[in-house]
Amino acid sequence: MKHKTIFEALNWASSFLVEKGRDENAARLLMQHVYQTNYSGLMMRMHDEIIPEQWEKFQSYVGEHATGRPVQYITGVEEFYGRTFQVDESVLIPRPETEELILGGIKRMKNLFGNQTELRLADIGTGSGAIAITMKKEWPTAEVVATDISVAALETAKTNAKSLEAKIEFRLGDLTEPLKNEKWDVILSNPPYIAFDEAKEMSEVVLEHEPHSALFAEEDGLILYRKLAEQLPNLVKERALIGVEIGYTQGEAVANFFKSSFPQAKVEIVKDINQKNRIVFCEIDV
Repeated sequence: MKHKTIFEALNWASSFLVEKGRDENAARLLMQHVYQTNYSGLMMRMHDEIIPEQWEKFQSYVGEHATGRPVQYITGVEEFYGRTFQVDESVLIPRPETEELILGGIKRMKNLFGNQTELRLADIGTGSGAIAITMKKEWPTAEVVATDISVAALETAKTNAKSLEAKIEFRLGDLTEPLKNEKWDVILSNPPYIAFDEAKEMSEVVLEHEPHSALFAEEDGLILYRKLAEQLPNLVKERALIGVEIGYTQGEAVANFFKSSFPQAKVEIVKDINQKNRIVFCEIDV
């Protein structure tokens, strides 16, 4: 194989991955990682000969992915909202659906706060830091605090904040605990929301590699939303925005938690790009 081209190596890898029930597009992403290049850079090298060291490395990555390890954990990175985040097994891989929490959040913040730009924003359960860091980059005048219950996750998030030059305060603790005795303009969260009995329907790639503490929650996946709805009335200002990502079957239940805690608020369930319920926003404007 050492006299073969990148193109031929990719063909081999794609067929091999399909055989193993994996996504054949992973081959290209892994080859880009081997060559430290992007899609167009790789396309320009398709007929280059692949040298033995690169071939060995590529084979090793392809073999790892064939066993189920996500591409993002192999390459150590994932794109989110146009920026590159470092990821490892301590954090969930950022999903495109979560970008819609950012988009919807910014839109509502502009409507709710107008010219008031110096907002206090908290991201509860930050994981890789994707939400907190993106909000700081998109709304630079905000004071952003990110929390997580996992020390390892906070270390990954700190690394991302440093490399993406985002000034964030990180706090260790469970749910709203690190935020108490303070008042916030904006609270965003993508908490664990999968019910334990849904595990049997999930991809083994997710189940065997991503942190379960960031995936599963009790009370059919609803416990953390219930707790947030109970605890946040003491933590938000008279005018505030709360936004949470949800599982697609949880819209009504989560919306009802917030309607109960904030009877005067505007609570809405927002669908994602696939037309599935994905976010609940609660706008408080007393």
